[in-house]
Amino acid sequence: MTADSISLAVFQRLFTSITEEMEAALQRAGFSPPIKDLSDASYAVFDCQARMITQATHNPIHLASMPASVAAALRACRVLRPGDTVVLNHPYHGGTRLSDVTMVSPVFVSNGNHAARFFVASRAHHADLGGMAPGSLPPSADLYQEGLVVPPLKLVDGGQRNEALFTLLTSNSRAPAERLADLEAQLAAQHVGQRRLLEIVHRHGETCVQEHALALMAHSRHVIETTIASIPDGVYRFEDVIEGPAPCEDHIPIRVKLVVSRSRMSVDFTGTASQIPGNLNAAASVARSVAWYCVRLLTPADVPINHGSFEPLTVILPPHSLLNPDPPAAVAGSVETGQRIADVVLGALAQALPHRIPAASQGTANTVTLSGVAHDRPFLFCETIAGGHGAGPQGPGLSGRHSHVTNARNTPVEAVEHSLPVRVLEYGRRLNSGGAGEHRGGDGLRRVYEFLAPATVTIHSERRGPYGLQGGAPGQEGVNRIVRDGVDTIIEGQATVQVGPGDRLIVETPGGGGWGAD
Repeated sequence: MTADSISLAVFQRLFTSITEEMEAALQRAGFSPPIKDLSDASYAVFDCQARMITQATHNPIHLASMPASVAAALRACRVLRPGDTVVLNHPYHGGTRLSDVTMVSPVFVSNGNHAARFFVASRAHHADLGGMAPGSLPPSADLYQEGLVVPPLKLVDGGQRNEALFTLLTSNSRAPAERLADLEAQLAAQHVGQRRLLEIVHRHGETCVQEHALALMAHSRHVIETTIASIPDGVYRFEDVIEGPAPCEDHIPIRVKLVVSRSRMSVDFTGTASQIPGNLNAAASVARSVAWYCVRLLTPADVPINHGSFEPLTVILPPHSLLNPDPPAAVAGSVETGQRIADVVLGALAQALPHRIPAASQGTANTVTLSGVAHDRPFLFCETIAGGHGAGPQGPGLSGRHSHVTNARNTPVEAVEHSLPVRVLEYGRRLNSGGAGEHRGGDGLRRVYEFLAPATVTIHSERRGPYGLQGGAPGQEGVNRIVRDGVDTIIEGQATVQVGPGDRLIVETPGGGGWGAD
């Protein structure tokens, strides 16, 4: 069978349906807020050569990193049998940070001793895998302080669960029962993906399925090439900074040079700061993913994400740098760095496409992790808080929305109060926090927690004034405060603090940058 436009559209939806069903299975069976409420997970299907056929993602840093994790799993576990599932979270094996756990399962079309013909994979943000601070997001100096490091290992071997590995993973979490439930839910999602893919193969035949997978890759490559060709040829540079946790100095630069030539683009981060002793380093897979995500923003929404999508783009990462560190450099704060990578690449693209690219959005994840013990039971909670979008040539920025790397859902107040000894006293827009301009930046949010029991609070946040474009003003900076015994104290953007009953945590997120002179 030869693929045509109609059959290609049909198979695109068939492949996408596999990832959508995996998502539904994990979200319904998952237990922790990052999985159940935020839907912070990604799902993908790969062919026999580990080339990605399709991916459903809520987190852009998973885009180009999932294929690297699958490749690492296949290198480490050379012999895969029916019923196997490999698990890993290693940032230097295609991962992002230790709390992002990846599972890879082979799909065998026949019962004979043949090689796997496809693979399904998922990556989910687990609320805690140990380390110095709750949520595996400590102010770390190296990777080993951040939690349990899992290289590619068989979680299930020939259909038999590796109970020792399950025990190891759960025993290294502050919420072992929750970890077990989430791991089993993710494993169930893997099984759903395998079954649905086999149904498609048995209905249409392996040759037909493989042919359409290759045709979809070629289609995506063509669309990305066409998108890049629509950008004026040239060299475009931009620079921005992130704040450095102690003992680093502030203003750690990220520099980019975009070179557009016909249907190809190179994204060169030469000149970016060297790796730091703090946790804002980002594994190479993060930088590659975010760079491609920025190009993806320019394409039609219905273009499938697959192996062909990445081919027209070259990402250059200098060794020993903030964006390509040497192990065991700490990487827990890589989401914050990923946000800045997006700001830098989009800032360069704004020079080439000034009437298409918006100003900077809030540029931070505002990750808040709470843990402790109440009524003799441990509790653990992790969420990211939205902020303002940058305004653009078409209008003002959205208010109170996640952006770029933290493309997650809102955590309802009811979910927080139901599962934690916490009251949410305020949750609303931080009025007038967006940057002024012809089009105003979106407003950030204000969220106030009151604690009913002692707890440990870890905050990962960033961004002082998201930039405006074309004369627009920057957005208002974010701020975090603790109110204790009537005393209001500002705390650092990255901090771990102890709180008690009656204490309040106030998180005010940045607004987006304005666009155009006011």
